[in-house]
Amino acid sequence: MQERSSVGELANQLRREINRYSPGGKLPSSRSLVERFRVSPVTVSRALAQLSAEGLVVTRPGAGAFRAQPRGTAAPVGDTSWQEVALSADGAADLVPRSVDASGVTVSLAAPPPGVVEFNGGYLHPSLQPERAMAAALSRAGRRPGAWGRPPMEGLPELREWFARSIGAGVTTAGVLISAGGQSALTTALRALAPPGAPVLVESPTYPGMLAIARAAGLRPVPVPVDADGVKPALLADAFRATGARVFVCQPLFQNPTGAVLAPERRGEVLRIAREAGAFVVEDDFVRRLVHEDAGPLPSPLAADDPDGVVVHVCSLTKATSPSFRVSALAAHGPVLERLRAIQVVDTFFVPRPLQEAALELVGSPAWPRHLRAISAELKTRRDTMTAALRLGLPELSLPHIPSGGYHLWLRLPDGTDETALTAAALRAGVALTPGRPYFSAESPAPHVRLSFAAVAGTQEITEGVRRLRTACDEVL
Repeated sequence: MQERSSVGELANQLRREINRYSPGGKLPSSRSLVERFRVSPVTVSRALAQLSAEGLVVTRPGAGAFRAQPRGTAAPVGDTSWQEVALSADGAADLVPRSVDASGVTVSLAAPPPGVVEFNGGYLHPSLQPERAMAAALSRAGRRPGAWGRPPMEGLPELREWFARSIGAGVTTAGVLISAGGQSALTTALRALAPPGAPVLVESPTYPGMLAIARAAGLRPVPVPVDADGVKPALLADAFRATGARVFVCQPLFQNPTGAVLAPERRGEVLRIAREAGAFVVEDDFVRRLVHEDAGPLPSPLAADDPDGVVVHVCSLTKATSPSFRVSALAAHGPVLERLRAIQVVDTFFVPRPLQEAALELVGSPAWPRHLRAISAELKTRRDTMTAALRLGLPELSLPHIPSGGYHLWLRLPDGTDETALTAAALRAGVALTPGRPYFSAESPAPHVRLSFAAVAGTQEITEGVRRLRTACDEVL
């Protein structure tokens, strides 16, 4: 974080001084900037790259950096109002809506303003990411023979084999496709399994990004309630009978947002119910590698115990590494695999080979198990810190389940609480949180809020964030 701060500060200083030089004039050398501002050569290089991207500086290898020539007169402002007609004409007849609501996704992707505690993040804080191990893996990967060539469309065989082993004995290398992150894999799965206009059964509450995928594909999400033991099998069977759906999307392990784990006695029931309905189960196994230190042995993925090809399995390395390390796997067997492969090839061709090679280098290195052990311990500490702070400072917020994996807590607010008002008040108090409404595909039974403990800098920031949330609750509740 210190390096990033130095880059911004240096860029700001150079931006203020740029007018001292005439257009085309040469700026001080990198060495002189290192000595003057007492920063590293990497910081200087990144600051100049930032100014170059802004069109203020031109860098010439071996010659240095120069002030860019002034831009010409601004282009005339056109009239784009015609697009409203083009984008909406005859929209009522579309099976797939042409407008897409991405608000449920962007809430966890957008960076909050400076100084705001990030309780709405969906990824590990940079201090928890294996940055050195990823950098080393990428460096080694770039030197592999053929690393910059075209990979097999299904993915590198060695990486597919690694994912197959990690999913379980019921999955083979031939049944694995490498995808560009879990969101991409889920998109491929839903497009492959359900036509526009069809119903798709989803857990309630569930991941807003999956609801956005379904709606963008013209599907109709139908909620099936979950409790502390996961989806309720009797209601799942009722939903299949009532809708004729052929797809059920679930997160059996540390479900988002509730943190629930599908109970052992329900696992076989879910697969049996889907099989009798002639339906697929899309298993989103998104945080298996974010297990907490006190979790104990984890249940195997549903895909590992599925001889009939009911399950289409999705898993990813992204949550345990970095939001930019977008490498995931789609696993299935039977005729559906060919459809999944065809859709993925049409949409993306393949995942860039250097990233696949880097993934192989990372998961095969001694740093990988060390990293998983470290985040397992740290996430437990953060979870316990947030839980204790909430119980002490915000006892009116109900915490029905404390998960042993994942990166967030799901809190029920007092009846009648305005989630939108609380979210706005929290932001004014300096803490960003995620309201519960986007997690429900139909009417919400009660107000909720989701708080992440993975995207913050540490336990002190968690304690401060809860204190700020107390201020917001005093204003709204």
